[in-house]
Amino acid sequence: MKKILLIGNGAREHVIAESLKKNSGVELFVVGKTKNPGLYKLSEGYLMAEVSDKNAIREFALKIKPDFAILGPEAPIAHGIADMLLELEIRSASPLKTVGRLESSKSFTRDLLQKYGIKGNPLFKVFFSEDGIEDFLKKLDGNFVIKADGLKGGKGVKVSGDHLQSVKEGFSYAKECLSEGGRVVVEEKLIGQEFSLMSFCDGIDTVQMPAVQDHKRAFEGDKGPNTGGMGSYSCGNHLLPFLNSSDIEEAANITQKVANALFQETGTYFKGVMYGGFIAVKDGIRLIEYNARFGDPEVMNVLPIMKTDFAEICEAIIERKLNEMKIEFENKATVCKYVVPNGYPDTPVKGEKIDIGKMPDGVKVYFASVDEKEDGLYLAGSRAVAVVGISDELEDAEKIAQQAVEAVKGPVFFRRDIGTNELIEKRIEMMKAIRE
Repeated sequence: MKKILLIGNGAREHVIAESLKKNSGVELFVVGKTKNPGLYKLSEGYLMAEVSDKNAIREFALKIKPDFAILGPEAPIAHGIADMLLELEIRSASPLKTVGRLESSKSFTRDLLQKYGIKGNPLFKVFFSEDGIEDFLKKLDGNFVIKADGLKGGKGVKVSGDHLQSVKEGFSYAKECLSEGGRVVVEEKLIGQEFSLMSFCDGIDTVQMPAVQDHKRAFEGDKGPNTGGMGSYSCGNHLLPFLNSSDIEEAANITQKVANALFQETGTYFKGVMYGGFIAVKDGIRLIEYNARFGDPEVMNVLPIMKTDFAEICEAIIERKLNEMKIEFENKATVCKYVVPNGYPDTPVKGEKIDIGKMPDGVKVYFASVDEKEDGLYLAGSRAVAVVGISDELEDAEKIAQQAVEAVKGPVFFRRDIGTNELIEKRIEMMKAIRE
């Protein structure tokens, strides 16, 4: 019997738990800030605590003595929870803090690619003071992206034309980032289609998962503020309709080179999931950013169709034996849609009750920012419930997911257009126009 410690209480951790428990020889112990009903049912022990609380997690880990741990969200990775567990001789299928900087510091990643000659960076500069920022913004001719250096829950990036309407506004936001974090990254704005390519990594080898496209904007037609992700889709052939196989190869190659560079730079193997946010542009692929864990919602597109035993993959990551694993996924299309509180992401409703109605056959439901009380489920302030439709055809998967989100009642909303032919056709046309 394997004992596994899982840290986190969102939909990402719910699907991780479900995937681990497909192996009947797994006992699962969870640390979560709120009582996630899906995780609670799958666990043998559940500690309610902050996911970066070293003392609480240390005490819990010493009591249960897990074989290994998995850190779901970014915060415990950035706070060195895997490092603390390693001091207790508990290894993790998640990275140590020094290589976790791949996500927690935007400037670290840009500098790493530049230093090791890895293609994929846009034109960029890291600033530690206001000097030169305005000049660089003007040099980019008003096409710029301003990135806060640290973790901002997917909301620290502002783009000219979308969030910032002038060089003056860009300079103002850059100054705000500087005052908060001491540094800011300014980049050229890339035109193309974004996609997520997540890879298992043991520090030496990387194995990619099916490509997924996330939808960051809150409202239909890709309008409104950026969110943690309103939903995502993947296709049965593990490509995306606007990509070709050479795009995926190029992105996977960048990830492999970054894994090698991380070890050269730090002397530490990156063990866990390297999640590349990429963009297909006119002349190939560029890197937007890396995350040091599974994407949420993208994890819900890939783990439910993974055929290989997940607990065994985690052990191969820890033992640096990924090259001995054959990791397989079903050739199924998936559509994930999130139900979120009214007002999300800026002023989300909290503490209101929601009701999960009758779900269509074959849909998967994952609980995120909800709190289970005696009389039901309550909104906890962020994305609440994710549903996933899975089918041979993308169109059918989308219909299943849409039926499911409509069954959730309460002060909530969702995006109807994720995974629809209409939205995907727009993306195909855009890429055709760019690459002609």
